[in-house]
Amino acid sequence: MRTNILIFSANRSATPPAKVPAVYELTINWHVTEACNYSCQYCYAKWKDYPNPRELFHDRRRTRDLLNELFRYFHPTNTNNPLREELSWKTVRLNLAGGEPSILGNRLLDIAEIAREVGFQLSIISNGSRLTRSMIKEIAPHLTCLGISLDSANPTTNMEIGRALRSGKLLDPQELAGNIRLALKINPRLTVKLNTVVNLLNVGEDLSGLVQEIRPQRWKILRMLPIVDASLAISDEEFAAFVQRHRAFQSVQCVEDNRDMCESYLMIDPFGRFFQNHPSLAGGYLYSDPILSVGAHAAFSKMAFNSASFQSRYTGELGGTQ
Repeated sequence: MRTNILIFSANRSATPPAKVPAVYELTINWHVTEACNYSCQYCYAKWKDYPNPRELFHDRRRTRDLLNELFRYFHPTNTNNPLREELSWKTVRLNLAGGEPSILGNRLLDIAEIAREVGFQLSIISNGSRLTRSMIKEIAPHLTCLGISLDSANPTTNMEIGRALRSGKLLDPQELAGNIRLALKINPRLTVKLNTVVNLLNVGEDLSGLVQEIRPQRWKILRMLPIVDASLAISDEEFAAFVQRHRAFQSVQCVEDNRDMCESYLMIDPFGRFFQNHPSLAGGYLYSDPILSVGAHAAFSKMAFNSASFQSRYTGELGGTQ
């Protein structure tokens, strides 16, 4: 973990460093909806003070306008973006998250097509429950990365966490693995990523078999972030023990403790606002003005962004492992 972290805020003036750290791509996470067919106890996808009565994805024109504005502002050739004083990048990726983006069905496919037309590289993060073979066939060609959130291989644990449909149906890991293989057959250049949130209910579990079944190129291990609910929070020692138990997968791991996740993601909420987390924000987030109302530059100028932590996520420095 770096000790000389620079906190970027777009409304400050700064002299560019002699050598600007670089990443291949800048990832923008758009949480397209708060809706989800699971009810995980520790879910942080809860937003407040809605500026609009409906989530932005319902409006195709506004969706395109938002993506155009983001792509213009964060394009690597935009010299007016002050973030370039802290970081350089070659391409921009839009990551569609939620809630659960796959419950949008055809609307998700439409958003994917718009994002690709605008110029984004594209990825999604999903709980896997709606990634049917038909959905995979439609969306896999658009993606550079497919992310799956899996926290447990134990049915009882998944039920306790809330990773199940209201009917009680659980995700079938073997069916998911088959659908992932299909996605890779359709798009051989696709990267598969696994996300695991370590919490009080799964901290003692060995997920080696599940990881071997999915065979991700990247496994992000995140310590539960107590933004909305702290009841399943774990200690430093418990988190470290979980990471150590899975050291056989160290070559694909990206380990993120709570401090690593603060102000280190570019995030947009379902209503088209930048938002950010911080340890001092108990029970919520800091929001920008709506991007389509004030423009990406003015909206982003209100947000703190830790460019060093963002860059470290792609060089294996976060959490001290990779």
